[in-house]
Amino acid sequence: MCRLNYDESVERIVNYRSHLGDESDGRFDLGGCGGESASAVVREGATLAVGRDVAVAPAVAAETLRDTRRWPDWGPAIDAVESDDRYVTRGTTGQVRVAGAWLPFRVTACNGRRWDWRVAGIPATGHRVDGYAGEPDRSRVVVEVPLVAAWYVPVCRRALDRFAPLVEERSGENSTEHAIDVDA
Repeated sequence: MCRLNYDESVERIVNYRSHLGDESDGRFDLGGCGGESASAVVREGATLAVGRDVAVAPAVAAETLRDTRRWPDWGPAIDAVESDDRYVTRGTTGQVRVAGAWLPFRVTACNGRRWDWRVAGIPATGHRVDGYAGEPDRSRVVVEVPLVAAWYVPVCRRALDRFAPLVEERSGENSTEHAIDVDA
């Protein structure tokens, strides 16, 4: 288990240099924080993009990512979800149970392959699915973490390690009925 405090995490991210002394290429791994995780972390401006490739079409990955009923299956911090909307869209509200406490959430932006939310009124992670040109059955699922919440990266890595087999197992169903909804 990763046991970095906030200051150590931020310093390791912001001041990262490779063990050879070279400048960072924007990629880093919080040593000991993911074990054998297949995810990678890249700094994108003021966020850390935690990403993992999955062997499914982007529409299938996006539909599963937006499915509130599946969040407890892959989100290690989420014990339960209550929402009137099964698939999030811009404006979806509800509550998530985290460590025994129910916290309200609101989806602030959403299109078919990307969504952002606020939890307890605080901007939280962003979620997106990127496709690969010429590879229709492969995509990259990304959770965007604000730099100030760098301590949350190991949780996101664990989430993506749980998400991958869940969505790849489901890919045989080829359900994309809700993946093509796009909010303006």
